[in-house]
Amino acid sequence: MSGVRGPARPPRTALLERLASLDWPRIEAELDERGHATTGGPVLSAAECAELVRGYEAQGAFRSRVVMARHGFGRGEYQYYAYPLPGPVAELRSGLYPRLAAIAGRWARALGAPGGYPPDHEAYLERCRRAGQSLPTPLLLKYGAGDYNCLHQDLYGELVFPLQVAFLLSAPRHDFTGGELVLTEQRPRMQSRVEVVALEQGEGAVFAVNQRPARGARGLYRVAMRHGVSRVRSGRRFTLGIIFHDAR
Repeated sequence: MSGVRGPARPPRTALLERLASLDWPRIEAELDERGHATTGGPVLSAAECAELVRGYEAQGAFRSRVVMARHGFGRGEYQYYAYPLPGPVAELRSGLYPRLAAIAGRWARALGAPGGYPPDHEAYLERCRRAGQSLPTPLLLKYGAGDYNCLHQDLYGELVFPLQVAFLLSAPRHDFTGGELVLTEQRPRMQSRVEVVALEQGEGAVFAVNQRPARGARGLYRVAMRHGVSRVRSGRRFTLGIIFHDAR
C-alpha cells in the first residue's frame, strides 16, 4: 500500500532560487569580519527593479511617506510599504530571514544577549506583535540631485533584528551619479571607521542595524554601526530597504 503524502510544497520562485544560490559562506564571513557584505551581484533583474520603482506611485501600496528634510534626516523621501507586501518584497524578506537569523543568533550569543531568533520569519513577526510592533518596515527610498541620507540606525521599537538588506534599484552611472551607501563603525576608545559600499543595479548590501560583535586582542567587544547615503550628484536613485522587525 502506498504511503499517504502530505500537501505538496509550493514551488520555489526564481527569486527565492537566486537567494538560495548566493555565496552564503562568504557573506557570513564578511559580516563577521566587518559588519557588512554584498550579495556579490544582482539578485533583482533590471525589469524587477523597474517594476518596484514604478510602484512608488501606486495608490494604497504604502502606509506612510516621509520627507527627510522636514525631520532633519537629510534630503529625499521614502515610503513604508503597507501589508500585504508586494510579492517580490515579501519573498525577499521571508527568503533572506532564515539565513540571517542563524547569523543573528550567533551574534547574540557572542554578545551575551538573551534569547535567539526563530528560523521562520512569521514566528519572529509574531514575537514583534506581542511586543506591540505590528507596522511593516520594508521601504522604498527616492533621491534626486542634491539629496542625501544622514547617518542613522533603523530602530523602531524594543525588538530589533540586528541585520538588514538594501537593494539598489537604479543603475549607477546611467540613472544617477554619486549617492554611495556609507557605513560607519564606532569602536570603543577609537576613531570611527568609514566604508563606502559600491553596488550595481539589483545588488544588495547586508549590514548590521545597530551593534555587532568584533574580535580584538582581548576578545570580543561591541561595535556600533550607522548607515547613510552620500549626496546624489545627478539623476534619480531608488533603493529598496528590507528590515526584518516591525515597528510600533
